[in-house]
Amino acid sequence: MTQQGAVLQGYNNELVKCIEDLCMQREDLNKQIQQAEEERNKLQHEIQVLSEQLERVCENLAQKVASRNELDKILAETEAAYMKILDSSRTLLNVLKKEVGSLRHSPDLKPN
Repeated sequence: MTQQGAVLQGYNNELVKCIEDLCMQREDLNKQIQQAEEERNKLQHEIQVLSEQLERVCENLAQKVASRNELDKILAETEAAYMKILDSSRTLLNVLKKEVGSLRHSPDLKPN
C-alpha cells in the first residue's frame, strides 16, 4: 500500500505542477490581454482625435472651395463686363476715326 501511496503522491505532485504552469500561462496571457486593450484604447483615442481633425479640415476645405467658386463667378462676370467695355471702346474708336476722316474731306475744314 505504501507503493500505491507513493504513486498517488507522484501523480498529485505532477498535477499541482501542471496547475501551477496553467496559472502562470494564464497570468502571462492576462498581461498580454491588458497590453492589447491598452493599445486598442490608445488607437481608438488617436482615431477620435484624427477624425475630429479630419472633420475640421473638411469643413475648412469646403469653405475655401465655396469662396473660390464665388471668386470664380465674380471674376467671370468682371471679365465679361471688361470685354464689353473693350468692345464698346473699339466701336467708339472706329466711329471716331470715321468721323474724323469725314471731317478731313469736308470742304469747310480744308485749309486756305
